[in-house]
Amino acid sequence: MKILLLKDVYKLGHAGDIKKVADGYARNFLIPQGFAALATPAAVKHAEEIRAHANVLREQMKGEMMTLSEKIDGLRIAFPMKAGETGKLYGSITSQMIVDEINRQTGAEIDRHNLEVSPIRTLGEHTVVVRLTADINPSVRVLVHREGEKVVFQETAEEAEAAVETAETVEASDAE
Repeated sequence: MKILLLKDVYKLGHAGDIKKVADGYARNFLIPQGFAALATPAAVKHAEEIRAHANVLREQMKGEMMTLSEKIDGLRIAFPMKAGETGKLYGSITSQMIVDEINRQTGAEIDRHNLEVSPIRTLGEHTVVVRLTADINPSVRVLVHREGEKVVFQETAEEAEAAVETAETVEASDAE
């Protein structure tokens, strides 16, 4: 079935695009949710108008998402959990728990469906990607540790280099 996308649809296309999709996908999801309309000759004439309007909205959204991305990128979240001797958790860290903590720390409103992560079931440090738009994907570091233990994030290579440069600068100024 040929459809005209009215809104951007992740992994399908942008607003104003004409796509061929499965009949059930169009009838049961895209059209009822308002993401698409049948690609009739009248609708196709409006495709350029829809595309232009979507480009304006996309630019506005990109500016907002860039500021949000700067807040989220590199954020560190720690979760104390009970775990067995092998490091396997009694339970799991879900995407909703991670989103709740991101929203609490940044004051943003992110949906759990924007995270690219499966439930975390082991101790250690994990990287979670937040999909804000198709091209803006900040990452968050999640540390899962045993209850009662001290929280220690491992430094990334860039952070280690920055720390060394800062220490060298401080030593040089102290020597003068």
